[in-house]
Amino acid sequence: MFVHGTHSSMSFATGLFTELTLRGHRAIGVDLPGHGDEAFFPRSYQAPQDLATLAVEPSPLAGFTIDDYVERVVDVVRRARRRGPVILAGASQGGVTVSRVGNAIPELLDRVVYVSAYCCVDLPNMVAYLETPENSESLVHLMPAMTVGDPAVLGVTRINWRSADPSVFDGVRECLAGGFSDAAVSRLLNMFQPDETASIPMADGRGKAHSWGSIPRTYVRFSRDRLIPLALQDRFIAEADRLTPGNPTDVRTVAAPHVGPFDRPELVKIFEDLLTVR
Repeated sequence: MFVHGTHSSMSFATGLFTELTLRGHRAIGVDLPGHGDEAFFPRSYQAPQDLATLAVEPSPLAGFTIDDYVERVVDVVRRARRRGPVILAGASQGGVTVSRVGNAIPELLDRVVYVSAYCCVDLPNMVAYLETPENSESLVHLMPAMTVGDPAVLGVTRINWRSADPSVFDGVRECLAGGFSDAAVSRLLNMFQPDETASIPMADGRGKAHSWGSIPRTYVRFSRDRLIPLALQDRFIAEADRLTPGNPTDVRTVAAPHVGPFDRPELVKIFEDLLTVR
């Protein structure tokens, strides 16, 4: 079961689900509230764009919290568990939801997997980790240039993925999709959603030793990630291992940028191995 990252949906990993299903495994993605089929696209986001209105147009995603995200995933886990074991994976910001679900229902999860994802342990939330030395080489600073409006006012972080500014196209490739062709970056930009609930990066995302820490876990490092640098990924692993020395992290490495893609053969093989031997 796969939990997507910020400004995205389960569609980002459909290639992974397809490959695993063709190999005889159950695989599913979870659209978090306000994402996928529930996505909101402001009228002013459509061409020709009205940037002034886009900066202030209200969003229904402003009302969602991490508790809503956790409730959605817990419900799907409970339903899936009736048919067999469940491995819960999350990418990027989806790691926060994975950890919180692990705190809530550890007995229903056979493994948690972080795919170049936030795995908060010592520090309370994503924002705190942004200030660490291990995050110093992140290119996350390229993203604010694409942000429209004030997240504190809107209640969402709104990104104009449809901007015609060439620097947006180049910034996305450099930060998220190193090595992608122009066509692949264009497809990526059109898969993203403009709005993401602003409160999630500040939500307490720490895994607890007595609950989350009892679940076997895997961390898949993306060695070419320029959003969550490898040094920060390694910090997440080290903190988790210190918290649960009797339950060390199973570490895998894939030479991929932040957005994968998630149907890369080597990543499919990792999940196939995890699904075969639990």
